Amino acid sequence: MIPRLRRAAVLGAGVMGSAIAAHLANAGISVLLLDVRPSALLDDERSRGLTLDDPQVRNRLAAAGKQRALHAQPAAFFIPARAQLVETGNFDDHLSRIAEADWVLEAVVEDLPIKQQVLAQVARYWKPGTVVSTNTSGLPVREIAAGCPDALRHHFLGTHFFNPPRYLRLLELIPLPGTDPEIVAAVSDWGDRLLGKGIVQAHDTPNFIANRIGSYGFRKAVQLMLELGLSIEEVDELTGPVLGRPRSATFRTTDLVGLDTVIHVSENSYRHLTGDEERDVFVVPPLFKEMARRGWLGDKTGAGFYKRVDGEIYTLDYAAMEYRPRRKVALPVLETAKLIEDPARRLRALAVDGSPAGEFVWRLLSSVLGYAARRVPEIADDVVNIDRAMRWGYAWDLGPFETWDVVGVEEIAKRLDTEDRPVPPVVRAVLERGEQTFYRSTESRREYFDLAAARYRPVEEPAGVLVLASVKSANRVAAANPGASLIDLGDGIACLEFHSKLNTIGEDTIRMITGSLEELQRHFDGLVIGNQSRDFSAGANLMLILLESQDGNWDELDQVVRQFQRANLALRYSARPVVAAPFGRTLGGGCEICLGCARIHAAAETYMGLVETGAGLVPAGGGTAEMVRRVTARLPDGVDADPFPLIQWAYETIATARVSASAEEARVLGFLRDGDGISMNSARLIQDAKDACLALVRAGYQPPLRHPIRVVGDRGLAAIEAYLYLMRTAGSISEYDTVVGGKLAHVMCGGRVPYGTTVTEEYLHDLEREAFLSLAGQPKTQERMRYILQTGRPLRN
Repeated sequence: MIPRLRRAAVLGAGVMGSAIAAHLANAGISVLLLDVRPSALLDDERSRGLTLDDPQVRNRLAAAGKQRALHAQPAAFFIPARAQLVETGNFDDHLSRIAEADWVLEAVVEDLPIKQQVLAQVARYWKPGTVVSTNTSGLPVREIAAGCPDALRHHFLGTHFFNPPRYLRLLELIPLPGTDPEIVAAVSDWGDRLLGKGIVQAHDTPNFIANRIGSYGFRKAVQLMLELGLSIEEVDELTGPVLGRPRSATFRTTDLVGLDTVIHVSENSYRHLTGDEERDVFVVPPLFKEMARRGWLGDKTGAGFYKRVDGEIYTLDYAAMEYRPRRKVALPVLETAKLIEDPARRLRALAVDGSPAGEFVWRLLSSVLGYAARRVPEIADDVVNIDRAMRWGYAWDLGPFETWDVVGVEEIAKRLDTEDRPVPPVVRAVLERGEQTFYRSTESRREYFDLAAARYRPVEEPAGVLVLASVKSANRVAAANPGASLIDLGDGIACLEFHSKLNTIGEDTIRMITGSLEELQRHFDGLVIGNQSRDFSAGANLMLILLESQDGNWDELDQVVRQFQRANLALRYSARPVVAAPFGRTLGGGCEICLGCARIHAAAETYMGLVETGAGLVPAGGGTAEMVRRVTARLPDGVDADPFPLIQWAYETIATARVSASAEEARVLGFLRDGDGISMNSARLIQDAKDACLALVRAGYQPPLRHPIRVVGDRGLAAIEAYLYLMRTAGSISEYDTVVGGKLAHVMCGGRVPYGTTVTEEYLHDLEREAFLSLAGQPKTQERMRYILQTGRPLRN
């Protein structure tokens, strides 16, 4: 019987070990973080009279790892308080305590003999039932476990967390042939439900799945760059979002990971892949060796393919081996491709272009797709695991086989034939025995081509994962318009799904909110508001606001804002429960929608905030009024206490456009309440939100009663105006920031009314709308809106 995961021990407090320990703590798991005992004193320790026997010296390396995680950027902990769950120690004094753990994770340096030595020590204290795993990015798991007793080997497997483990979703599991299936199932469940991971089972081959294909693609990109004479900036532009890859693309990612790590992976690949038909691609190029010799390893050393010089970004000119200012990339094919939203058309446009940039894309894309196709079943049992590994581990929009499908399996194969390049056997099989695609969709499910059986099988999702696309394909869309859809999730629960660009909120979305509430009262018991795109909502449609403001269409703009306020108020007082399921960016109007719901069930990685001041506006969809209502409601009726400190705290959160770095921090900021839930795995979010909604239904949900809101009026307004004056005098904010801040203060204090006046939500909504419209007409606000639309960043003017 596998125990519940309550305690874990992480062996090795380096960058990876300490980050894994932090994420275990994020999941509420107590962690013992151990490292070696130092053999020498530091100068600071010696000056303080410490000896090698002092506990703070003996535990120094583990304590340093914990501090590294605590101060990491991006943050390793959801909130700093989570660090309390991590206890530090050393191997000599505390290794025996692994007997208290449910899971022992070895995460020492990627060196086979060292890992084997640590596991030999683990075997001395291991107790039956405890899971033991080795975290490795590509070393053979069977060799790491070679010296372990048989009983321990039955409880042993490889785990490959991707760095940083909090943010990258992939967890590759590499069981041994003798690993107990219950152990594999337990770790899969822990990784999925507790740590929020996408689980992929890999074969015990060098670098497993994601690093095998990802490192090949990286090395091929470098090879082609050198052959075609492209610059580092050009390659990063061609291998970023335009190709469906992260913004960090090729070389920025390398700087983040570290060139030393990349070299290690390449050397490991070349050493072990003796039968790989493209083994030579993994040879470390002289450029990398020279950069390593000079210490240009990336962010960890302050210089890599890029470095910062006096606040500016410089790029390595690899021909001259010197840095120069970063240049703006001007490639006509790139500019054309960026305008194409459809990924298939965009990739085709890039790949057929006759320029060096187009040749680079075609040769890179076709090489990676072909390499991945030749790795089945060597590295994984099926194409689904490979696609998931690349999407979850490398943040690709599409996995290799999904890319084969969107570009066209037959089209790519024909072009390979014309170039006398081999077409992988699995591709031939799909063309001959399948439907010329690796995936197909039926009315109720998505299927993949099983190469071993030469037929299609369902793409299995873990129990508890609800995929909206599958629900919609089963003809369960109750209503739809260009901005949103209402979907029947079954069991009396509907889902309002946003699907505009960036899920921005415009008139279509507002109409669908209103219509969904009407459908809720007629046909459903509860409503979930959620979707499964990159972000919940980037907020209001800023382009619409800017255009209406520039044209002076104040009546139309006023009407839209009124409708949004009414829709959010209707969410709050709906007779049937509404549960919001935010994740990713949940900004501005998206945040306001959530604030209006009976409950929020958020993904752990939810970045929530009322950010309108960055655009020179104030929240006007009821969010400002709701934050005032929430903080003043903390004071019980009849308690004679000053609400101003609470108002000031909420004011500063909104005025500074503060965005939570996690759902837990959203709770700290007041966007989530004590009764709101958090899902570690975003793939489970819709189902979890549906379950939360059903729980409210079964408990006999009653909407909240309306209560008057006590405001701080002119006294509070004067205090905030004085605060803004001091901030402006000190140069901390701009003159226009004081204008925007003053408008926000007017709303949050309830206007120039006597201190202690009670008002309604509608009264505060009127103040919101008045402030919003007056600011929207200001040239500096319009300048801020234009800048955000052009650059995606706020402007301080």
